[in-house]
Amino acid sequence: MRIEIVPPDPDWPRRAEALAAELGALIGAPLLACHHIGSTAVPGLPAKPVIDLLPEVTDLAALEAARPTLEAAGYDWLGENGLPRRRYLRRIRDGQREVHCHAYAKGDPEIARHLAFRDHLRRHPADRAAYAAVKRRCAETVTSREAYCACKEAVIKRIEARSLEAQP
Repeated sequence: MRIEIVPPDPDWPRRAEALAAELGALIGAPLLACHHIGSTAVPGLPAKPVIDLLPEVTDLAALEAARPTLEAAGYDWLGENGLPRRRYLRRIRDGQREVHCHAYAKGDPEIARHLAFRDHLRRHPADRAAYAAVKRRCAETVTSREAYCACKEAVIKRIEARSLEAQP
């Protein structure tokens, strides 16, 4: 399996906004915010053409109550999917991944970590360029999503540490 990395698309923020609005209608009141995260949320950064969202909810039980509605709208519910306290959903349309949702309850430290990483890449062109180079190299040399994630891990941890140090 080949990992596809595409040039930045100026339409990604609009798509994220539309998907977030749709999630708001599906989840209802438990949805407090829906953050656009991941590489498609960083202008100028090449990415897999999949929108990553982080729904922030009042609590996970309230989100789980919306599960039937989300599944009826085409979302695959994958539970924690390896990360404690997360609820992971994805939607595949026409054989292509469209959106990944990494939902957390309000106050979970993972929310701040994701947002700090995104915001750091937005503000630091050198780190953004380094991350882009690693993403391209990894996409060219690995054959699975798992290997792609592992390949990028060291640079992500390094940038993540810098982004969290800068937090007030």
